[in-house]
Amino acid sequence: MSQFDTSDIQALSNEVSQLRQELQLRDQLVQQLSQELFRLVKGNTTFIPPKPEPERDMQQLQALQEQLQAVEQQVTFYQEQITARDAEIYQLRQSVQELTDRSRMLEQVVQELPQIYRRKFEERMAPIREKVAILQKENRQLQAELQSVSYRLAVKSRNANHSGIDLPSFPRPAADQTNISAV
Repeated sequence: MSQFDTSDIQALSNEVSQLRQELQLRDQLVQQLSQELFRLVKGNTTFIPPKPEPERDMQQLQALQEQLQAVEQQVTFYQEQITARDAEIYQLRQSVQELTDRSRMLEQVVQELPQIYRRKFEERMAPIREKVAILQKENRQLQAELQSVSYRLAVKSRNANHSGIDLPSFPRPAADQTNISAV
């Protein structure tokens, strides 16, 4: 959630609070006007009205009624605004909650990604390791067979060289003759 969203919510909340205070003040004024109008209409004994001037009284009464109607219209307007703002705040809070939940879920997924990749890598590597182990085993077997065959060939060729070629036999010189020839 961005800082902008938080400041918008705070500003809306402050504005709603201010509108409620204004509405409460208007309600008090309407109440006072209603009481004053009631006293005028019913005729309070402590209040001695001046000589009745029906035309002036009617004008004042009409002016008061118009003021009362204007205040009621303002109260209705502010109540509608408060209701709209409350709905907007509720919707914004739900959006914030959904975004917070989504953010937590994404954080969890990001934290789990290395483990998931390791597991997937191990799953992919298992058959390759098995193939490498099989190839290494086959390689050792082939090397052993190659050495065995090389050894047998070497033995066979040595035996073939000794038995196939008749080398002349020279008499061994006597010990005296070797000393003379050495001098």
